[in-house]
Amino acid sequence: MAKVVATLQVEDGSKWEQGFRTHADLFERQTIGKPIAFAVNNNEVTILFEPDDLETYLKILDSAETHEAMAIDGVKRETVKISVLDKEFTA
Repeated sequence: MAKVVATLQVEDGSKWEQGFRTHADLFERQTIGKPIAFAVNNNEVTILFEPDDLETYLKILDSAETHEAMAIDGVKRETVKISVLDKEFTA
């Protein structure tokens, strides 16, 4: 299962979190079946997604619907960075 980390800046961390929690249908279409871990530090956000289908996730992530949700939530789109974790270490 893929793991994807997103880092981004938002206009208001509290407003962003409130909006983010309303997007269950969108996350379901992105094949997110597990809980989404995230941290809000003032206006900086880090999110861990675990999509079942990475290709579908990335396609929907770049859709107009996702862009609109980000705009409503106050995401500064130019700050969004997506990293697909492709390595793992076991101690």
